Amino acid sequence: MSGMDEIRQTFFEECAEQLEELEQGLLAMQNGESDSETVHAVFRAVHSIKGGAGAFHLTELVGFAHTFENVLDLVRSDKLAPTPEVLAVLLRSADVLIDLVELARNEEPVDPSSYADVAQALDGLRGVGPGVVALPEDEDDDGMGDLNFTPVQVSLDDLMGGDDEGGANVFHIAFKPLPALYANANESMRLIREVIALGNADVRCDLSAVPDLDRIDPEGAYLSWNIRLETNSPRSAIEEIFEFVEGDCELTIEDEAAEGDRGEPGLAGEDLDNNVASLLAMLNLGEPATEEAPDDDDPGDGSTIVSSSEDAIESEPAPVAAEPVKAAPAKTASIAETKTFEEPAEPAELADTANEPAAASGEAKRSNAPASTSIRVDLERVDRLIDLVGELVIHQVMLSQRAQQAGLAPGSELTLGLEDLEQLTRQLQDSVMAIRAQSVKSVFQKLPRLVREVCSATGKTVRLVTEGEYTEVDKTVIERLSDPLTHMIRNAIDHGIEAPEDRIAAGKKPEGTICVSAAHRSGRIAIEISDDGAGINRERVFDIAVKKGLVPAGVNLTDEEIDNLIFRPGFSTKEEASELSGRGVGMDVVKQSIQSLGGRVSIASQPGQGSKFTLSLPLTLAVLDGMIVSAGDNTLVLPLTAVLETLKPNTSDVKNFCNETNLIRLRDQFLPVIDVARCLGFRSEQKEPSEGVTVLVESENGTRQALLVDAIQGQRQVVIKSLETNYGRVDGVSAATILGDGRVALILDVDALTASGRAEGGPPKEIMSIAAE
Repeated sequence: MSGMDEIRQTFFEECAEQLEELEQGLLAMQNGESDSETVHAVFRAVHSIKGGAGAFHLTELVGFAHTFENVLDLVRSDKLAPTPEVLAVLLRSADVLIDLVELARNEEPVDPSSYADVAQALDGLRGVGPGVVALPEDEDDDGMGDLNFTPVQVSLDDLMGGDDEGGANVFHIAFKPLPALYANANESMRLIREVIALGNADVRCDLSAVPDLDRIDPEGAYLSWNIRLETNSPRSAIEEIFEFVEGDCELTIEDEAAEGDRGEPGLAGEDLDNNVASLLAMLNLGEPATEEAPDDDDPGDGSTIVSSSEDAIESEPAPVAAEPVKAAPAKTASIAETKTFEEPAEPAELADTANEPAAASGEAKRSNAPASTSIRVDLERVDRLIDLVGELVIHQVMLSQRAQQAGLAPGSELTLGLEDLEQLTRQLQDSVMAIRAQSVKSVFQKLPRLVREVCSATGKTVRLVTEGEYTEVDKTVIERLSDPLTHMIRNAIDHGIEAPEDRIAAGKKPEGTICVSAAHRSGRIAIEISDDGAGINRERVFDIAVKKGLVPAGVNLTDEEIDNLIFRPGFSTKEEASELSGRGVGMDVVKQSIQSLGGRVSIASQPGQGSKFTLSLPLTLAVLDGMIVSAGDNTLVLPLTAVLETLKPNTSDVKNFCNETNLIRLRDQFLPVIDVARCLGFRSEQKEPSEGVTVLVESENGTRQALLVDAIQGQRQVVIKSLETNYGRVDGVSAATILGDGRVALILDVDALTASGRAEGGPPKEIMSIAAE
């Protein structure tokens, strides 16, 4: 991968973070959190995307982001109220921005007509009427653009205060940006323009902190400004301008009436154009201006032409620029604006504190800035590391077993060393798995857009509530959660939530609510999708299943079994297929996807009150803590999270039912006993419970049953290998692992095993109660 490709990849990774912040901020504003910090965060996200996109000439992305940014700027400056109608347009614009970024990432062509209606809506909010989205002409552009040098004409008029009349108040403003100000995509020139707009301003640039050329930090901040402002506005108006960059600059505002007349600090007495000429001379970009004959290239209109130089090195923003000028990499002769990043400077790079106190102060603050606490690592490297750690675990177990087979004394040096190795291996494995752990937030953040789109298609109004979005789970699980959740949200809105008029008739609010939550539960992650809709009409579901031939007409099903009919392939309650549903594949896909992850789906529904779907998934698809058991001639692994207790039953505690099913008494409660070896086909005859070991387990829906095994070998952490990928699906088995002796052991699926046991010979509920009596 070339250097530019790496930069491009980093840009799109940063775009994903900015888009996440954008959507979160807009949703917060939709919920009434329209504070300045939230609005500024939203504006900054769009502004940063626009700036980075300019470096790669992503014309459509830059143009739309510019229009979007202008509307957000109106909201930020309190010129446009964030009403529900305005936020609806902003949320649609965020969706368009996400699509444009994705198209740019994949280098696919962009059709402007696909978002022309949204662009027109943005123009309407700006008050410019319908029109084509135009690229920014007189606004700043954070993109690096072409790195080849192009002469730039810089106007001084904007900073001279014009002919605006003064005011009753006179303020002296000392403004020194810190590197963080530019790193956060802010611009000193934009702030100074807003100050000038308040009245008659005299702006002077302080160059005293600029070090020698060989000591300039391209990402530093050396310039500062002193402004004398005559205005009718109060001091608070000036403070509001700099509120957005508070903490990213050094700022003092003094009232001339209170402090008396004073001289200007810095290069007092020099005109602004002379300051610029001096700066250019220091950087070897041009000759100092003199009071003799003007240069031939001088346009004579109060502006300065910067001539090219092959060895020129760009400085940070020139104070005279109509648009801010930021630091560029060394050997770049362009005075085009680029994005800067905060970087603590070494003490040796600071200016002489005796001669340049302003620089010393600014750089000292910059050196105390917090360092980055995260790095970007290619996912393939992490996957490779996890595979190697998995092999290390297998070999560590192998060594421990070989040591036991060799009859080594428990206290020998070799045995103690192997115990230390086991602990270190476990810690290493936990640490590596933590690297892959991600919060479900990345999945949840896609749901608001999905809800908006489905609501628009169905004409329903739905409020989405998310909880536990910072619950962590393995990245592999995260990647495969998106499709099931998408189908379930669409199903909840299309089938579960009633139309507004039907909800009003039922005494409900016209707006429906869908809640998506995530939480750790017994070593697994549980994701619940609940709605306050009509619930499952079981009678209608059963009739449709019979009509489609999915179940016999006279069969007697429980409520739970009827609910689970919606997961049957081909089942749908819609008479005609639409773009949302009616083809009978949605919930079937959900079940298959969740089962492929080693998870389960359960339903709880109350007619007229709503439904709740619970997805129970493993935290990781790489390792698990298991109990090693024997069943017949086979060694199996039982997930430790499902085990409640183990016991050796007495003959008196066991009762037989119809010579097929055994019941075991446990604390005045009878539980069915499932012979694991017989259930999996390892033997044909049923084993007496008193001759084996009973393991009490609990399934995901809370049902408790007893599994009968021949013996318990021990407990250890095993590396999960997909059985379905390498062999095929086996009922009652979720995966496989490699034992220390090199043999393959099956990992039991407790839920499927207990369900199979109930179906093959488990006693009905009424028989259970009779046995208990």
